Amino acid sequence: MSTPAVMITGASSGIGATYADRFARRGHDLVLVARDAARLEALAARLRSETGRAVDVLPADLTSPAQLRSVEKRLDQDARIGVLVNNAGAALPAGLADAGADEQDWLIRLNVLAVTRLATAVIPRFLARGEGSIVNLSSVLAVAPEAMPGIYSATKSYVLTYSQSLQLELGERGIYVQAVLPAATRTEIWERSGRSADAIPGLMEVGALVDAALLGFDRREPVTIPSLPDAGQWEAFQAARRAMLPNFRNADPAPRYRA
Repeated sequence: MSTPAVMITGASSGIGATYADRFARRGHDLVLVARDAARLEALAARLRSETGRAVDVLPADLTSPAQLRSVEKRLDQDARIGVLVNNAGAALPAGLADAGADEQDWLIRLNVLAVTRLATAVIPRFLARGEGSIVNLSSVLAVAPEAMPGIYSATKSYVLTYSQSLQLELGERGIYVQAVLPAATRTEIWERSGRSADAIPGLMEVGALVDAALLGFDRREPVTIPSLPDAGQWEAFQAARRAMLPNFRNADPAPRYRA
């Protein structure tokens, strides 16, 4: 596919808006998805003017089943879209002891269900074409739940594992899947979850984050961690995990669990 169009969710600000800027400047047409129609329109108008690319706006709340289905339909039917960036996400201000069931249900629908349904909507078309890319925004908290209380880490752990499963199953059939694991990044997610960005140490600027993620995209990395200096640490982590796999097939409990 020559210069495919890119759909980006959560595109009205922060990481999503920066992905939109970068992909447009690379020569891609865009389909931008977010709840805030006014901000989407303003971004689209700027990118059309500055890059000359076609930019479609698709306002949608991905926690609404009906609105999510409208985005799924666009992915299924728009043959121009060859890259999906699942960026939309949120966090909650409360830890597990204080967050209500409805709040956690809302976060799971946004961070987990929407990611899954949108990828599922586009996969058949990508397989039929024999190519396509899915970028899923996870978090370093996917492997560091002790770093922040609440359900957010668990949702991002799902995104990481889901991305790895997609790549393992579909990579040989032409679909490239990248999981991007940002550390703390200067976006509106902090204020929306009741925290001050200025109080967060080691905050990465969003432009630096996206540029690093796109370098990983160009290299076809399955997992990109922009803040990690030594890639060998991730490789060692993966090797340690794989070393356990043969032991999971034991028919009997390990000796340490026998009375």
